[in-house]
Amino acid sequence: PTVEMHTVTVPETLLFVSTLDGNLHAVSKKTGDIKWTLKDGRCTFCLLQKLPFTIPELVQSSPCRSSDGVLYTGKKQDTWFVVDPKSGEKQTTLSTEAWDGLCPSTPLLYIGRTQYVITMYDTKSRELRWNATYHDYSAELYDEAYDYKMAHFASSGDGLVVTVDKESGDVLWMQNYGSPVVGLYMWHQDSLRRVPHLNVAMETLRYLTFHSQDIRLIKWNYQSMKDFSTTKTQLLPTLYVGKHAASFYALTSLVHESVALVPQGITLARIDGPTTDDVTVRESGECEITPSTDVKYPQGSMSSLHNEWLLVGHHELPPVVHTTMLRAFPETLRKTTEAIIPKSSPPRTLGWRAMLIQFALSADLEPDVIVVGKVSFNPKEVLGHGARGTFVFRGQFDGRNVAVKRLLPECFHLIDREVQLLRESDEHPNVVRYFCTEKDKQFHYIAIELCSATLQEYVESPSFDHRNLDPVSLLYQTTSGLAHLHSLNIVHRDLKPCNILISVPNSRGQIRAVISDFGLCKKLQGGRHSFSLRSGIPGTEGWIAPEVLRENPQENPTCAVDIFSAGCVFYYVVSGGEHPFGDSLRRQANILLGTYQLACLLEDTHDNVVARELISVMISTEPQERPSAPQVLMHPFFWSWEKQLQFFQDVSDRIEKEPAEGPILTALESRGRLVVKLNWRAHISVPLQTDLRKFRTYKGSSVRDLLRAMRNKKHHYHELPTDVQETLGAVPDDFVQYFTSRFPQLLLHTHTAMQICATERLFHPYYHQQLGDLGNECRSHTWERT
Repeated sequence: PTVEMHTVTVPETLLFVSTLDGNLHAVSKKTGDIKWTLKDGRCTFCLLQKLPFTIPELVQSSPCRSSDGVLYTGKKQDTWFVVDPKSGEKQTTLSTEAWDGLCPSTPLLYIGRTQYVITMYDTKSRELRWNATYHDYSAELYDEAYDYKMAHFASSGDGLVVTVDKESGDVLWMQNYGSPVVGLYMWHQDSLRRVPHLNVAMETLRYLTFHSQDIRLIKWNYQSMKDFSTTKTQLLPTLYVGKHAASFYALTSLVHESVALVPQGITLARIDGPTTDDVTVRESGECEITPSTDVKYPQGSMSSLHNEWLLVGHHELPPVVHTTMLRAFPETLRKTTEAIIPKSSPPRTLGWRAMLIQFALSADLEPDVIVVGKVSFNPKEVLGHGARGTFVFRGQFDGRNVAVKRLLPECFHLIDREVQLLRESDEHPNVVRYFCTEKDKQFHYIAIELCSATLQEYVESPSFDHRNLDPVSLLYQTTSGLAHLHSLNIVHRDLKPCNILISVPNSRGQIRAVISDFGLCKKLQGGRHSFSLRSGIPGTEGWIAPEVLRENPQENPTCAVDIFSAGCVFYYVVSGGEHPFGDSLRRQANILLGTYQLACLLEDTHDNVVARELISVMISTEPQERPSAPQVLMHPFFWSWEKQLQFFQDVSDRIEKEPAEGPILTALESRGRLVVKLNWRAHISVPLQTDLRKFRTYKGSSVRDLLRAMRNKKHHYHELPTDVQETLGAVPDDFVQYFTSRFPQLLLHTHTAMQICATERLFHPYYHQQLGDLGNECRSHTWERT
């Protein structure tokens, strides 16, 4: 029977979000929450080189041939998806190939989609260049006269979308759809209408969302995005190349100046091109090509790409390929080819016409080894990269394995300062060692100590071989290197996990933590203790101290900015990769607000109490409340069990004859009942209780008496009954942990109370010891990962 099909008016509360993985999400306009998803599972095409034609243009004009000898063959396939608007369930698919019939009981949505397939065959090399598939939903750009009150900004590197109110700039909602967003639509007059959005670098999106002068109202400055060329934060157009599943994709993307760019001319990757069974070359030289998505990759071509991550990132805009079509395009398809980013552009009209990955790069483009003076390196062995196009390669200096840092011309004015600071500070074992500087016509090179990993790999990689460098020792060494820099009046200003490296094992297999990357370091001259921000805000978003962003003209930042960053690093290590100020999206805003959580340290164990106190004071909002680097090194967080036991003994000896009303005991017994849990005698084991009663009376509510009991049992340990020795365990480790596990506040409370005696010679090792060898000072400890 003939069935009348009813269309439906979709509520104004719905938006449609198209993602790179082929899904179309129906989401709430108010919250961004997904209501339902139309799954298709096809990805858009990969991009890299700019051509002056769109894929629809090529398909409509095919078969066509370009002046550089490439044959283009295209195929277009239209499909209608018939969808239940409430559940998102696909009722059927309508195409030229099939229609199963439909018997709907409710109104339906009809969503049109067109898929384009382009095959390129190079007549010069007789090879199939690439096979690109692209799809787009049937939707016109929404009429700009319509009063659309929202602006959408999408991360080019992941599925994050930030939606703001156009008038106020308030962030309305943020959602991550799990795959990069390529289009946003709303339903209008029975069809999809594309709404504008901008693609923005992940770092830039987070930076602009929360970089606000008014810390009381963190909001999006929409006007600064719309008119970016006139703002203090200059945003530049780039090409972002990302990786999705086994393929690459590219989107235009706005970035701010601190985002590292891959300069033009860098050889990105060498992957063998695809093959297909649908290319027939006749003896006459004629080629018969059938467009197909059945692309086959040479065996191992993807898995063997050791440096494929080089391709991923923000690239300087590639030039337009100088090629023309030997067959004229229809007049209706002629378009301009300016390389611009319109304010509201759908992905297929971003000015990036058909941009196609050229994987068949010549092996002769770059030599295997580059030699500059005494330095040599392999340009394919990239260890890392930084801001302003800086790359670090594995290389050699004078027969020694080194890391070679290559800087672009715009960074040349910074080299002398960085090298001078390296020379001045690199004698310390926890500061990266400097070897030499070389230059050629294009770049400057700095040869520095080669390290095997970053702190991030140390913390997050389960397979990383720590080689006896436990987390507490690593943090001690990092702070030791920082204290050395501060003693030379050098402020690092960019301390973060990727700037803390793990050295190559020495002949005894030992490794150490070293501070690296002196590009943002500042030398405080002439007895000054602070630095100005005239040259800009130094550091990396999410690790920058709040006073740097406040821009208070009355208070310039000091070396306390490094202590703040170090506190964040401390928590990152002990938590197994977490940040005290939350996820990367909200991190810098939380720093400005002073809002942090030390979730992995909430349980009141001895280790947690000590670590929590140190980290809390290090990340204090007020810089004057933070300890200096030498003070951090003296904190009980780093004390070995032996040093803890010696401290308890020295304190007990010192207060033995002190009057109860004197200032020392007053400080020690203040809050003492909380420390001893009202009566410490009730919390120790029965054999120890019995033994204590034999000799003298101890007050269960007194901290002094608890310390006295610890001292006496330690002095007479070998005279104790066997069952008491077994209860207490071996001296010093088990012995100390017996008491601190029962009274987690004891060490920190005692250390704080006894600061009144800090100037006495007996207590110098606990409060005023000069920096020395790590030796046995630092206890070994492995933090459990959350």
